[in-house]
This record gives sequence, structure tokens and C-alpha cells, in this order.
Amino acid sequence: MAESTAVNDQITDSITQVNTKVLGDAPSIAMGNLFVATGQALSLAALNATNAQQQNNMTAQASTTMGITTLYSINTGTTGVSASDLFKLLVKKSS
Repeated sequence: MAESTAVNDQITDSITQVNTKVLGDAPSIAMGNLFVATGQALSLAALNATNAQQQNNMTAQASTTMGITTLYSINTGTTGVSASDLFKLLVKKSS
């Protein structure tokens, strides 16, 4: 119990108990805040990883599309020249 003062002993004891409770709760509140911050950081890391994966897939799809388009354009030009040569041969044989 506290020393005798001009303040009522019950009030002094009540304030002392409240201060003790605040000090006792501080470690658990600090750990709770740490867990919340860690959970948010891990969630943000997972979100960033998912976003990076989606962007990578879009880039891969675009480059695949361009590669296939290039292959088809080269093949189409070759086919056009071959068909032209074939038509020329057919015209010569028929005349």
C-alpha cells in the first residue's frame, strides 16, 4: 500500500493498479501489433508475387504471339513465291 498522503488511499491504490495493468498489457499489445504488421507484410509480398507472375505471363504471351506471327508471315511469303513459280510453270506447259 502507498504512503499516507492528502489523497484517499483507495484512489491511490486504484491508480496504482491501473498503471500496473497498463504495464502488464504492454507486451501482449506489442506482440499483437507485431503479428498484425508481419501478416500485412506477408500478404503484400504474396500480392506482389502474384502481380509479377501475371505480368510475366502477359509478356510471355505477347512474345509468343509475335514469334508465331513472324513465323506465319515468313511462311506466307515463301508460299506466295512458290505458288507464283508454280503458276508460271503451268502457264508455260499449257501454251
